[in-house]
Amino acid sequence: MTKRRVIVGLSGGVDSSVSAKLLLDQGYETIGVFLKNWDEKDKNCMAAEDVADARNVAAKLNIPFYVFDFSQEYRKHVFQYFLEENKAGRTPNPDILCNKFIKFGVFLEQTKKLGADFIATGHYARKVFNENTEQFELHIPVDKNKDQTYFLHALTQQQLEKSLFPLAKFTKPEVRKLAKEYGFKNAEKKDSTGICFIGKRPYSEFLQQYLAKKPGEIITQKRQIIGKHIGLSFYTIGQRKELGVGGVKDYRDAPWFVVEKRFKTNELMVSQDENLLLSTFLLATNLTWTCGRIPKEKFFCEARIRYRQGSQSCAVKQISSDEVEVKFKTPQRAVTPGQSVVFYQGAVCLGGGVIK
Repeated sequence: MTKRRVIVGLSGGVDSSVSAKLLLDQGYETIGVFLKNWDEKDKNCMAAEDVADARNVAAKLNIPFYVFDFSQEYRKHVFQYFLEENKAGRTPNPDILCNKFIKFGVFLEQTKKLGADFIATGHYARKVFNENTEQFELHIPVDKNKDQTYFLHALTQQQLEKSLFPLAKFTKPEVRKLAKEYGFKNAEKKDSTGICFIGKRPYSEFLQQYLAKKPGEIITQKRQIIGKHIGLSFYTIGQRKELGVGGVKDYRDAPWFVVEKRFKTNELMVSQDENLLLSTFLLATNLTWTCGRIPKEKFFCEARIRYRQGSQSCAVKQISSDEVEVKFKTPQRAVTPGQSVVFYQGAVCLGGGVIK
């Protein structure tokens, strides 16, 4: 009987490395591929180091290894959208787009040409086939602290069907322990954090390389001018750092927060009252129902408006084919246009959309 072929996205990190070994042990014909998504000439890009780590793991496992260059596709489907959204004053999540269009998009299509039955990644998530609905479901994994379903909520049924998540039943400490047992050099390698192409640079500093500045006034609720901003695109709702208004006279010694971006007047409104950041309502569009169906015209569930946030009770109402309104039981801090709201019922990730 011919072995089923799986192509693993080897990122150079410990999670994808252990995933490859687990699949090999399960009897799959396993192939490792590093996805090059960014210009390696960028000194902030760690691709050269990561590809070396991925290659070492593949050699250790004695499996074929390749590098796929998707930098053009990434720039078109992820980076350009990222710039356009920021220019429009929203704060997008490029990791979600990367999963949808690159890792489970063009990469998946490319592997089909190579005769792969599945692709696999080191994401902490679980795929389950629901025999009652005859649909695949995305479930929260055993390690809730590393749960990455938030970043995978935009996957379709077709993408889920062809995907494997070998780490579904493992915790991060267990994965690192396995990596040591396997003799992987990257067993203690730090997890990558933040947006990959920005690296350790400040968000605003990176954006200034691509977007023009449009200076304006920083104002309070009482319309007192207390500073100058460099352009509304370079700030996000709830931001408290790098505002340049720390020593404003006649105000108590407390942090300032961005509470509103007024594009008509090019004003950035800030406040020391964090209650102004609280909201119980949002609209979401660009919906994807990962579970394969729209639950109901109106339903109750839990939701997250950012990664690592605890589940929040809410009511969801469909107001058009691609738009829902969400009402939370308790106020949420810094509901940010451009970010994603993701819906859950118990362990099942239903899907989500982009906050308007």
